[in-house]
Amino acid sequence: MRIGAHVSLAGGLELAVQRGVERGCEAIQIFSQSPRRWHPSAYGREEIAAFREALAASPIEAVVIHAVYLLNCASEDRDLRAKSLKSLAHSLRLGEQIGARGVILHAGSAKNSSAEKAISRAGQTIRAALADSDGCALHIENTAGAGGTLGRSIDELEALISASGGGRRLGVCLDSCHLFASGYDIRSAAGIDRVIEEISAKIGLARIGSLHLNDSQAALGSNRDRHANIGAGEPGRRGCGAYSAAPGFAGLACVLGTPGEDHKGPTRAEVARARAYRRAGAKARASSSR
Repeated sequence: MRIGAHVSLAGGLELAVQRGVERGCEAIQIFSQSPRRWHPSAYGREEIAAFREALAASPIEAVVIHAVYLLNCASEDRDLRAKSLKSLAHSLRLGEQIGARGVILHAGSAKNSSAEKAISRAGQTIRAALADSDGCALHIENTAGAGGTLGRSIDELEALISASGGGRRLGVCLDSCHLFASGYDIRSAAGIDRVIEEISAKIGLARIGSLHLNDSQAALGSNRDRHANIGAGEPGRRGCGAYSAAPGFAGLACVLGTPGEDHKGPTRAEVARARAYRRAGAKARASSSR
């Protein structure tokens, strides 16, 4: 597993690598553009080359891009879907250029329509974005289930993948906070193993492309998306350790998207804590199997 954190792109692509190194990351997550604006960031060949050179010279082994939160691929508003398509395709093309393992996407919200129709609209938008790009994978993220957000269950993730064409570039990103808030009890190795078994049966284990490691401020099944620093909420130290030590997750990029101790995002200390929790989780799993 490659443990790391979401880092800022402020000042340019290359500085994201530096921020990851400063935090002791083996993996980093970045936005492809400003998270508050629709206008995509344009990166030239020199910037792309500088990023790749900095990455190759660093201990960071995996990069993922998170599509900006403005996107709603499932919207009934055609203009919003068109903007979402343009931004998502841009992210996928950038992912190919910088060698990202995938682009992570919140598929969108049903708002006032049925989930079935919203999934169909999201699938059409995602298909178009994949057709307008080449190579980079797309990881649909599970959600906490607030309002009409899509991806609140493994069944909905399966439906989204199917609606999006089911191609080899499609996968999922699992967020521990969202799993817990949407009702999956992952506070133990047995709990996360049940989730992996369900994914294996319905989607396929190979579809798990990336991970988010976050604690939840809200209760099990609350459907509230409230990230907490790891060890400061639920599923807590034991749950975070069980989650990150699951055998089905070996080799994946696992990034923290927590508030951080100073409310400026994950710190070096928290990345180190994540590794310690993983070691404890692996030790507990090994002891229980004896």
